[in-house]
Amino acid sequence: MVRPQKRTTLREVAEATGLSTAAVSYALRGKQVSKETEERVRKAAAELGYEADPIARALASGRTSMVGVLAGDLQDLWQQQLMAAIGRELLAGDRYALILDAGGDPDRELVLAKQLRDQRVDALVVSPVNPAAEAWAAIADALPVVAVGDSLSRARTAGQVIFDNRAGIDAVLEYLHGLGHRRVTVLTPTRPSTPDRPADVYVREAADRIGVRAELVPCPQELGAATVVARKVLDGDRRATAVFCFSDSLAYGVYAAAAEASLVVGRDISVVGFDDHPVSRVLTPPLTTVGWGLAQIAAEAARLTASAIEGKRARRKRILCAPMMCARGSAVAV
Repeated sequence: MVRPQKRTTLREVAEATGLSTAAVSYALRGKQVSKETEERVRKAAAELGYEADPIARALASGRTSMVGVLAGDLQDLWQQQLMAAIGRELLAGDRYALILDAGGDPDRELVLAKQLRDQRVDALVVSPVNPAAEAWAAIADALPVVAVGDSLSRARTAGQVIFDNRAGIDAVLEYLHGLGHRRVTVLTPTRPSTPDRPADVYVREAADRIGVRAELVPCPQELGAATVVARKVLDGDRRATAVFCFSDSLAYGVYAAAAEASLVVGRDISVVGFDDHPVSRVLTPPLTTVGWGLAQIAAEAARLTASAIEGKRARRKRILCAPMMCARGSAVAV
């Protein structure tokens, strides 16, 4: 039986260089030693095959280099893209994303958040399903929390990258109103257990102000389930003239249901999304939607997370992302 190779220790690197273990440790971290000493230690470490013990390093520093990234629902294709982008931004700073999926369930979301806290991740980035949950306060007291999407109204967060949903919803409903639409179905991923999510509240307020009759319909993000809901929305002669979807993933379900019913999107029914996922640009017709600047969101979330972990004062702790209306062929005048 081949025995596993013994890990080279810090002491062995110290013996090879004639330095103390403390000096070697500083040199490997680029601290408190000359550039010449740092290069000599790194060369010896490479020749001996030395690799830092991550557990020992975490015990010494109090940090794991792991950041919990909690997605609201990874069935949403845009959220997949966003979480991957946040992971890449964190990795650029030598931090590793542990990405978990709440699956749109607010109870599961809190369970996962507490598990990440108990596993001693250095920070938590969360796209909350239920931003108003009381439990966020205790979680944010235990570790730095950065909220993406909606603010955590009851928690003291380390930073927030917030979507201006009010402005985005106003833009969509005003756009549809200008095209002559007066009855709009709004597909929302909100579950009955969290009826007061900000976007849902905003759509009711905006519809009343603009003069549009808007019906909110809960809809799962998964394509097959979204298609089932969309079939019911499109059934009958008294259907709304437009469907506004709170994610592009939901809009894809409307496209699928329309095709099944021999309805042409952009002629028989208008559809608007809320993400600007790359797939939306290659649909037939391309999807009218709202973009948020995904690259900036990921960069700002990673910046706020790094500042909180390092104990630095963040330059701006609350970033408000403005909507960008992307008018294409899926919404037409009636």
